[in-house]
Amino acid sequence: MCKYFQESVRELSVSYYNILRRHNYVTPTSYLELILTFKTLLNNKRHEVDMMRNRYLVGLQKLDFAASQVAVMQVELTALQPQLIETSAETEKMMLHIEKETAEVDAKKELVAADEKEANEAAAVAQGIKEECEGDLAEAMPALEAALSALDTLNPADISLVKSMQNPPGPVKLVMESICKMIEDYWGSSKKVLGDLKFLEGLKSYDKDNIPAVVMKRIRERFINHPDFQPAVIKNVSSACEGLCKWVRAMEVYDRVAKVVAPKRERLREAEGLLDIQMQKLNTKRAELKTLMDRLQALNDEFEEMNNRKKELEDNIEICSQKLIRAEKLISGLGGEKERWTEAARLLGIRYTDLTGDVLLSSGTVAYLGAFTVDYRLECQQKWLALCKEKNIPGSNDFSLSNTLGDPVKIRAWQIAGLPIDSFSIDNGIIVSNSRRWALMIDPQGQANKWVKNMEKGNKLSVIKLSDTNYVRSLENAIQFGTPVLLENIGEELDAFLEPVLLKTTFKQKETRIPAPKVVSVKCLWRFSVLQVMVVPKVLFQKATGLSWFFPLEMFCFSSQNLLRLFRKNQGNFSDVK
Repeated sequence: MCKYFQESVRELSVSYYNILRRHNYVTPTSYLELILTFKTLLNNKRHEVDMMRNRYLVGLQKLDFAASQVAVMQVELTALQPQLIETSAETEKMMLHIEKETAEVDAKKELVAADEKEANEAAAVAQGIKEECEGDLAEAMPALEAALSALDTLNPADISLVKSMQNPPGPVKLVMESICKMIEDYWGSSKKVLGDLKFLEGLKSYDKDNIPAVVMKRIRERFINHPDFQPAVIKNVSSACEGLCKWVRAMEVYDRVAKVVAPKRERLREAEGLLDIQMQKLNTKRAELKTLMDRLQALNDEFEEMNNRKKELEDNIEICSQKLIRAEKLISGLGGEKERWTEAARLLGIRYTDLTGDVLLSSGTVAYLGAFTVDYRLECQQKWLALCKEKNIPGSNDFSLSNTLGDPVKIRAWQIAGLPIDSFSIDNGIIVSNSRRWALMIDPQGQANKWVKNMEKGNKLSVIKLSDTNYVRSLENAIQFGTPVLLENIGEELDAFLEPVLLKTTFKQKETRIPAPKVVSVKCLWRFSVLQVMVVPKVLFQKATGLSWFFPLEMFCFSSQNLLRLFRKNQGNFSDVK
């Protein structure tokens, strides 16, 4: 097919010259440009169409998913409603049970509080008796402690001294007699007692709370009021016996106080026994109360869990209902779009298949037919289309360059910028925006000049002429800073300085592509816009592969190899050196 395109355009160029006396040159560069353009455009258009088709398919999938979810959510709602009713009933039932348990716990709390009050009162009584007993005993304790301290001052030598007395003084006998009365009788027994190594320990540990009444009666009658039975008197005779005397007198005082305290102690024991009974009863009821409170807490925990489950069910029902409403709104709102989206996806699928032939014809138009008028273009396109059908290459039956490569939004922007609205001019704009080569315009009416200036107004367009003294500097700056350039009114010959730039002759300098012959750094966004002429430069066309663009009634054409393109489609690409 590409070979046929090359040959058919060569034949068409001959006819074009014979009828209109205008030259069009078909070179091997045009053939290579056709192949590269086809490869680039096919990949781009396939990606574009596939992306558009996927959008419709995704939308249809969303609609189908929403429709399927409606049924699922309806089933889910139907299943959730009975669960909510059952959970609500269980919650109410448990609430009544909790109220009953709470009343029982409150009653038990009152009983425990009453028992605690009784126990506290009993404890207060016992404590009062105990304090009274301790107060009475406090009277005897100093004397007892003094006696015990006196015993602590005695040592075995003191005791041995008393024992060694053959004929002890009267006070000593009196003291020892009192000791014997407390323990045994007679002096011989006294010596025996004094010989006991544990004598002093026995006195210290004497059972003072259980002294026989007979013994204590004899002590009081015989010794307590005796003038010689005084620690001060006995001290003069024997220091050891002084401590023993103090001990006997302390025992008498303690016994006297103990007799008073004994009934109180009995009352204390009774009070403490009553307190123990009260505390046992109280502890039993406290245990019962704790059991009830634990059971109530378990019920409250279960009630809270059930409430949470009920709330979760209510939330799920609410969410499901909202989703169902939104899904139904989506389906009802886009129900009419489903058929349109389905049809659009189907047509895009067909278009994707037809891209091979359509892009092939479009690439041939971009590579070869720019210099021809509308009649010659249509004639050549019809031949190519017929051959594609003959060779079963998929493609549209009503091929149109604007339908294949055109973008309605971009075309509208071109028209706002001054591009004529006829289909031929639109096709010329599409050729310029999709060609890999630079464009030369033949613009007798200045329409292309106006259009280019409007389109590049916001990109710092530089307008230069070959007659300008500083056009070389302007061109170098545009290349360096990536701004577009419009070169107006070229003649039959071009400045030799432009030829390396037009031919994209470059070399590398420190990883940067540099266009010969002037060494300037190149920004990737640089583009050389449009060369505008008022007459057809025959000599120029003999050097280049021509791309012509004719407006109706007036003609202006493009040379797409030697002149730099206008649009961003081919921004600053100097990588290929022809």
